[in-house]
Amino acid sequence: MLQSLVRNWWIVLLRGLAAIAFGILAFSWPGLTLVSLVALFAIYCIVDGVVSLAAAFGRDEAGRPWGQMVLAGIVSIGAGVAAFLWPGLTAMVLLWIVAAWAVVRGLFEIVAAVRLRKVIANEWMLILAGFVSILFGIALFARPGAGAVAVVWFIGAFAILHGVLLTVLAFRLRSMRDLVNPGSVWAA
Repeated sequence: MLQSLVRNWWIVLLRGLAAIAFGILAFSWPGLTLVSLVALFAIYCIVDGVVSLAAAFGRDEAGRPWGQMVLAGIVSIGAGVAAFLWPGLTAMVLLWIVAAWAVVRGLFEIVAAVRLRKVIANEWMLILAGFVSILFGIALFARPGAGAVAVVWFIGAFAILHGVLLTVLAFRLRSMRDLVNPGSVWAA
């Protein structure tokens, strides 16, 4: 698993950069309409899901896809497709979709980090990203009556924080290339 993760560090980086871009867009359009927010969220989820599936089928050392990443990718794509198919969603339904997605995504990230714990040190970034995601989802479930602008800003802050944590993890994985594959042409 570690070799595949280190070899595909750029996939983690893409997920992080996509989250940061989504967060910046959410902050740059504070008067975002619900339909625009739904479209922005849908695009982010689909990109995140496709990248997760690409990483999952990149295969680990045993040649098997990572089950939790496949499921996380499917959940993300499903949330994105649902948002595209029903753009007239009410703020409450959108909020619940985002909250459920964040909790599920966070759980999968923590599971992946626990598996990595046996192989590498300092996997805390992925664990922290998972906890941030779960806390974000719980907060959205707890405060569903928040105004649309507050929700957009809350979603933007989460996306940026989550993206930064994933980006830091990606560069940490990249720095491990020589340790995992000494002398490899991929170690450049």
